[in-house]
Amino acid sequence: MALADLEKLEHNEAGIAVALGVLRQRFAEQLQTSQALREQHAHTTTYLPPQLPDAVLFAQSQDDVQEAVRICAAHKTPIIAFGTGTSLEGHVNAPAGGLCIDLSRMNRILAVNAEDLDVTVEPGVTREALNAHLRDMGLFFPIDPGANASLGGMAATRASGTNAVRYGTMRDNVISLKAVMPDGQLVSTGARARKSSSGYDLTRLLVGSEGTLGVITELTLRLQGIPEAMSAAICSFPDVGAACNATIMAMQAGLPMARIELLDAASVSAINAYSSTEFPESPLLLLEFHGSSGGVAEQAEMFGAIAGECGGSGFEWVSKAEDRNRLWKARHDAYWALRAARPGTQALSTDVCVPISRLAECVVETERDIAEAGLYGPILGHVGDGNFHAALSFRPEDPDELARAEGVVERLALRALEMEGTCTGEHGVGQGKRRFVRREHGAGADVMIAIKNAIDPDNIMNPGKMLAL
Repeated sequence: MALADLEKLEHNEAGIAVALGVLRQRFAEQLQTSQALREQHAHTTTYLPPQLPDAVLFAQSQDDVQEAVRICAAHKTPIIAFGTGTSLEGHVNAPAGGLCIDLSRMNRILAVNAEDLDVTVEPGVTREALNAHLRDMGLFFPIDPGANASLGGMAATRASGTNAVRYGTMRDNVISLKAVMPDGQLVSTGARARKSSSGYDLTRLLVGSEGTLGVITELTLRLQGIPEAMSAAICSFPDVGAACNATIMAMQAGLPMARIELLDAASVSAINAYSSTEFPESPLLLLEFHGSSGGVAEQAEMFGAIAGECGGSGFEWVSKAEDRNRLWKARHDAYWALRAARPGTQALSTDVCVPISRLAECVVETERDIAEAGLYGPILGHVGDGNFHAALSFRPEDPDELARAEGVVERLALRALEMEGTCTGEHGVGQGKRRFVRREHGAGADVMIAIKNAIDPDNIMNPGKMLAL
């Protein structure tokens, strides 16, 4: 059961009280302890119950973060980094109390190196703010998890999203970073050079560490040129298996799609009701192509032919920016559309990723599992890289419904692992999926624990997340 992972760790009340006294003297109004603010920094979009920090510090600079970490380290006070709070697996809960460091005010774009296609930012810059800044330069940052997440949080959780099939994940797009380690020391993991054979790859160690090793205070990111032409397309299918098979064929044919998203019939119905769209209410693929005008048209035509072989119908594509934006706005609002489809319920949103050749099998088995559990659980996802999501609705007052939803999550994660996939393609581990880490990584989990203990021997960095120590 996922809620069993919500252990209450030992609360170092005496040490936390001393640390907060020192922090209050140093930071004055930047440190807040109101109940409302503490709740806002614990309970976010996750279904997991909130576990509140003892205080929230609004850091304004790298120096602020270093000083706060040093104070907390001296008194063994837990530290939880906070960006925008859009994570889904309890990443910002505080099972041992402590200090939440809110990085949203560290939101400066420090340098844009257009010739080198990179940018250096503070961690509180959001992806939408960065792309608005870059637009007039003909550049963009491609990682798009849907929510307007902070770039520091996206790096910490190794986020991806709709563009990952073409542009990769945060793992592929962070060139280097700076982080404050558990003793307050500032570490820089590299330069702006696009490759290096020097030393351990600390950038990749910290990207995806979910705040358990340090607090990210600066990022240098890869940029892309805005394509000459973009087109979006939709195509309906008789069932999710056919839609997945079309995806597999397109990927195996080497079709360079920028995005390819699956929406099952329930997802389409909810989105139509929420966003006033008129998609055919059957499984749907939503796609985007980037390139030259001729190349984009050729890609769309090639996919249309593949879709026809798999029973696809109603294939149409649009190139006007306003039409493309309307389609993707509806897709990005899918979480809220699914919540609105069952008023009074909560959503347990989960994801897995499998090799593309096993995608159809995994999706079809999951669809059957959800139906047999008697749950409302639409399936959607970034199927071009084998990643899909299920949003399982349950009534908070019905423990049996929650148990059935958690049972589906358990079986889905194990199904993905049996297919040589992962228990989470992009949501991360946090608290919600800690129980699968050893099952997925075996002895590798012991190596992770050894690294965590060596870097953070007092377990003050986001304790209770990712690893069962």
